[in-house]
Amino acid sequence: MNDSSWGAPPQAGYWGPSEQGPVQGAAPAGPAYDAHNAQQTRPMPIVPGVPAHGGDQDDDRGAARLSGPLFRDDTPQAGSLGTPSQKPQEPMPSPAPQPAPAPQKKSAGRDLGAAIGVGVGLGAVIVASLFVVKAVFVGVIAVAVVVGLWELTSRLEERKGIKAPLVPLAVGGAAMVVSGYVRGAEGAWVAMALTALAVLVWRMTEPPEGYLKDVTAGVFAAFYVPFLATFVAMMLTADDGPRRVLTFLLLTVVSDTGAYAIGWRFGKHKLAPRISPGKTREGLFGAVTFAMVGGALCLQFLIEGGTWWQGLILGLAVAATATLGDLGESMIKRDLGIKDMGTLLPGHGGIMDRLDSLLPTAPVVWLLLVLFVGSG
Repeated sequence: MNDSSWGAPPQAGYWGPSEQGPVQGAAPAGPAYDAHNAQQTRPMPIVPGVPAHGGDQDDDRGAARLSGPLFRDDTPQAGSLGTPSQKPQEPMPSPAPQPAPAPQKKSAGRDLGAAIGVGVGLGAVIVASLFVVKAVFVGVIAVAVVVGLWELTSRLEERKGIKAPLVPLAVGGAAMVVSGYVRGAEGAWVAMALTALAVLVWRMTEPPEGYLKDVTAGVFAAFYVPFLATFVAMMLTADDGPRRVLTFLLLTVVSDTGAYAIGWRFGKHKLAPRISPGKTREGLFGAVTFAMVGGALCLQFLIEGGTWWQGLILGLAVAATATLGDLGESMIKRDLGIKDMGTLLPGHGGIMDRLDSLLPTAPVVWLLLVLFVGSG
């Protein structure tokens, strides 16, 4: 209600309109006074109990008019001024109290049955290929890289109109993984440079519009997916390579599991609400705790020459890089306006939705293991 609804501004010598005529004792309006009209004016009857203007009520003249019949929200009381007595209405029966809604259980936000089943199946394939023939596991990495590149380039084109050339990326990415396994870091860098060059040349076969953004996205994709994955193949070249890769996979999974379990149960304080609203500080604490404990056990019992305190450092590093990797892909997906990169893995999303934590963690684990126990 604005100020004008409290009544129009009073005119000179007049307190405002009234349904019952002019107020008794008020001077007539206007500069001239007509005695004849004054005699024809019938005086307003005096009502006992109503103070005249100038008493305590004069401090709020507008408030004196609020209770009049001009305001629909005011319900006249029986026997009040200017209102005939009415029979009071019988009170309405109060509604029966409604039962309180049952508290809803926290939802995990995904199909846990499908997620667990797919996770167990992938784990079995990885472990079988890892400990049977190393070359087979290298092939598994190459396939994951090619599928991840396909998901990433497809989403870029669908959501942003960016056409990163898939063919040179897929061929160069697979070659990058094999080169890292055969020739080490030197082979991986050479393959990365040749892949970037192939992206630049391949895109020249199309019109120049959008060339810069397309090749920039292509070089980014080559580094983000196959180059980082090459460090997993490089871990495999050591004598205890399968156990190093297993340690890398276990610690990343344990970190994600700790973050999910603790964050879902106790999470209250957001970690990065503008990037990933579901992640909490409590979840990060769970990731660090689980990963450090897992790292101490793995370095003590799986890696020859490793000690438990080195495992604590390794677990802390894994929790940090896995969280940053997850946030990094969340930034990409938020920019693209999508929830998942793909739908190939029920309960998980796409391949890239599983590689987000693994990719940035691989070079860190490879480097720390080389520093702790050597490259042999």
